[in-house]
Order: sequence, then structure tokens, then C-alpha cells
Amino acid sequence: MEQKTELRYQGVPAAPGIVMARAYRYLKHVPRIEEKKITPKEVDGEIERLKHAVGRAEKELQKVLLLAEQKIGVVKAKIFEAQIMILSDAVLFGAIINRIKKEHKNAEFIVHAEIAKYQQMMLASSDEYMRERSHDVEDVKNRIIRNIQEEKLVSRFEGNSIVVAQSLTPADTILFSRNEVLGYLTDMGGVTSHAALLARSLRVPAIVGLKDLTAKVETGDALILDGYAGVVVVHPTEETIRAFEQRKAEIAVYEKKLHALRDLPAETLDGKHVELSSNIEFSEEVEFVRSQGSHGVGLYRAEGMLMGRDTFPSEEEQFCEYNEIAEKAYPHKVIVRTFDIGGDKVFADVSEEENPFLGWRGIRVSLDRPESFLMQLRAILKASVKRNIWVMFPMVSSLKEVRRAKEFVAQAKASLKSEGVNFDKKIKVGVMIEVPAAAIIAGDIAKEVDFLSIGTNDLIQYLLAVDRGNELVSQLYQEFDPAVMRTIRHIIKEAHKHRIPVGMCGAMAGDPVATLLLLGLGLDEFSVIPTILPEIKKIIRSVNYKEAQKVALKAIAFSTADEVREFLTANTKRIAPEIHLKE
Repeated sequence: MEQKTELRYQGVPAAPGIVMARAYRYLKHVPRIEEKKITPKEVDGEIERLKHAVGRAEKELQKVLLLAEQKIGVVKAKIFEAQIMILSDAVLFGAIINRIKKEHKNAEFIVHAEIAKYQQMMLASSDEYMRERSHDVEDVKNRIIRNIQEEKLVSRFEGNSIVVAQSLTPADTILFSRNEVLGYLTDMGGVTSHAALLARSLRVPAIVGLKDLTAKVETGDALILDGYAGVVVVHPTEETIRAFEQRKAEIAVYEKKLHALRDLPAETLDGKHVELSSNIEFSEEVEFVRSQGSHGVGLYRAEGMLMGRDTFPSEEEQFCEYNEIAEKAYPHKVIVRTFDIGGDKVFADVSEEENPFLGWRGIRVSLDRPESFLMQLRAILKASVKRNIWVMFPMVSSLKEVRRAKEFVAQAKASLKSEGVNFDKKIKVGVMIEVPAAAIIAGDIAKEVDFLSIGTNDLIQYLLAVDRGNELVSQLYQEFDPAVMRTIRHIIKEAHKHRIPVGMCGAMAGDPVATLLLLGLGLDEFSVIPTILPEIKKIIRSVNYKEAQKVALKAIAFSTADEVREFLTANTKRIAPEIHLKE
């Protein structure tokens, strides 16, 4: 048989590993929505169709939940509990039923229109986490519509394949795991998507953001998936296969060496120590991040508790979650970020904003919802008895917001004290610097708090006026832009001037090419996704701090991002040649 032309595609690595197998192209059926008028006599029957479909959707998700609990554990399976909760949302389905009665239209059209409102609010968010959660909501919507239309779901196929799809829902990822799937490739999605997170939990290599790969691959095509570099090879030649087999063997040896660093500190050759922690979303991730050599949690995103509900979780629910994480991480610290929600809110009393990027989000929401904010702060404080919980406020843009937030902390402390409840009276309070205004007044903010954390994902977007999720301008999103580097240097200098530590929990902290720069600028803590942590530690332990300072000084003198990246890449390869850098 004639060898087809070898093709290579670059995506975003979502779960590590190298596999070679045949493709299974999964073309998901998207329900066709038609607006149909119904007669007044048909209204009751239409509502029954809806209720029957919701009941079937719940049964399907209960099965997925059970399988997920067996595969990845009870806590991570809560993704599906959140979806089931959407199906029992009385406000949402009350609105759908009322519209069927008033408008005399078919159930699937009303379901699509009503749930799409929530999706649009979430997709309009500047927060990648919330945009990714909109896909979970879409999965629930399509599941209901498919059941209204009584169509069957396909989730089984011949095993030992690499699944290629436009997108995968969490349910797809779990159900396909029954088929001995070897890898996942998707046109859409990001590293924070639940499907990507589940792929990592299932130890299945995955690459996302491949744009239009499904249009270029057929079922049965030979593929190589490199989940480290985010590279897909279609129709690989024998030479390419041998090269990847060698790379796979080298990485296995390399990972063994990295594993040997697990219990060693993140310390330079001349004794400069930095904190190396992880970003997490679920309490069950704590054990995995410790196995990677993480010293605590530099960012715990609490927003996962909000999915699938139109009210905040109770104080007791929140306390149980924070307490479990604190117990598992002890004696290392856990930084709990207060709810970071925005113009993407999923609450019923919130109307859609014209520009959620610059709207009601982060600390602004908390300060405008004093009862909910106090409830969260009380729950965090109650979980702080071991003195390893710190609290952090997101999206701060002014000193006034910092002071008001601190007043709420004082109020929460006073209420707990009056009730005789024990808590850490000296709990550390910090702020995320992710708005240019906050970066400029970092020194003033540093006087008010115990630590700063740089959220580079939003900070870079706002500094450069670039939405990295917009393909038309995403190439302009440059973490090594001189404006970005000099802003980071300013924040670190101002924090140190006031003798407080500064960390970074954005994606830049987890880029091995940026490690020397950030280390040399004096960053005190790197908080990264767990899988990249060993490589960051390897670089830190391979260099003298004084040398890293010299590298950083030269890097910020360059005029363009390309020059900086080239310079830092060359120096990283020189210092730690075993590190696998993306070319």
C-alpha cells in the first residue's frame, strides 16, 4: 500500500504521554432544533415529553456518575453531580414549562433557548475556567434535547484507538474509557476543561485546541499523539515512528530522574529557596500533587462548588470542602481564592452584561453580596484551625476594595469569636494582581496584605488588550512582551519593598521557558498545574540564583517577545538540557 503523506499538527498539551494507534473519528450528533407551534391541547403532552426526557437524562448521568466514581474517585466524579443538579433546577425548568404554556412552542426549542442564555453568559466571560464550564452546561442541554427527540447515544466502539473529536464532554471521556481508549484529540477545548482534567485523572494522553483536525482525519488513519509537546502526526513514516519510539523511551528514563527530585526542595545550587505549589480544583487532587513533589496548594479554585446551582453552597458545605483540602495538604499551606465569578454568572437574578470582560466579576461580586461573602469567609476561617489556610481575593482593582474585603474578614472573625468557634486569628490575607491598575499600585496594596499572587492569564490580556481565546488576535498574546515582563518585575519589587512574598498562579508560572526569568526577578512562589511541577523544580535546582538574576536582567532589556523567548530557551537548554521544551 502506498505511504500517504505525513502531516503534523500542533495543539495544546492537556494530558502527558506518547501513543501510536489508529484513529476513531467521533462525529457527535448535534440535535437539530426547529421551532414548531403547538396547539393549546398539545401543551400538556409537550410538558410530559419534557419531563420524560429529563428523567431519562438523569438516569443516564447517574450511570455515568457511578462509572466515574469507580474510575476516578468520588470527589472528581462530582462534575456529574453538578450536571444532575442542573436537571433538578426548579427555577430553570419552571421557566421552561411556563414558556411552553405561554408561547405554545415545542419543548426542545424552549429548552435550547432557555439554557442557551446561561451558556452565552459563560462563553462571554474573560475567565477561561468559566468559558470551559459552558461546555458542561451544553452537554446537559443536548442530552435533554436528544431524549426529547428519542435518539440513541453512541459511546461504544472498537477499543485501542485514539479518539478524534471536535469536542468531548466529561461524560464522553468517562464512557469512552470503557473502550480502552489510548488517547484523546479535540479541535476545541482548553487545559482547564473538565474533559482534559478527566483525561489526566484517567492517565490517558490528550491534546486539545487542534482547530480542524476532525476534518483532516478518517477513522483508521495511523496517528502518533505526543501529549508532552502537543504534536499530532497523521500517516507517520517508519522513520518518524522510530524517532517517537526513541523519544518515548528517553522520556521514561527522564521521568524516573524527575521522580527522584520529588522529596527534594525547590532550591538553587547556591541555596536560594522558592515555594513550588500547585493549582487545583478538587480536594482529591491534593494527593496527586503531593506525589509530584508539590509543597501545598498555591491556588484552590472554589468556583467548582457553584456549578449547577442558582444559590451559593451553605457555610457547612463550604467548610467541609476547605477543611478536607487543608487536612490533606497539612503541614503545607492552601491558598483559597474567594469565588471568582463574573459577567458569566449562572445565578438566576443576574442579567447578561454587554461587556463581561470589564464587568461585575471577582471581588466586585463578593462585596456586592455581603451575606454570601461573609458565609464563605466564615467557612474558610473555620477550616483554618491548623493554620495552613490562607485567603486570597481575585480581580482587585483598587485599595478601597482591599480595605473593604479586609473589613469583611474582621467581621467574620468577630462573629466566630462571639460563637466560641476556633480559627486561625492570624490567617494570611492576600490579593491577586491581575488588573493593570492593581499592578501599578502594587506597593500600596502590599502595605495592606500579607502576600501577593500574580494572575498572569488575565493580567497579560488586560495589559495587551488581547483576548487569548479569540483566534483573530490570540497570536498577540505574548507572555514575554517587554510590557508584561517589566510589569511583573515592578510587582515583585514593590512586594519585596514591603517585605511580603509574591507568587504566581497563572500559566506563565508553569512555562519552563519562563522559569529562569521569574526566578531571577525574585518570584517567591510558583503555583503550577501538577504535571509540569517536576520540570520546573529540575530547572530551579540546576542553576545558581545569581546566574538566574543575570539572565533575567538581560531578558528584560530586549525589545521584542521573540528575542526574549529565543534567549530564555537557549539558556534553559544550556542549564537543564534534559528538559523537553516546546519548539
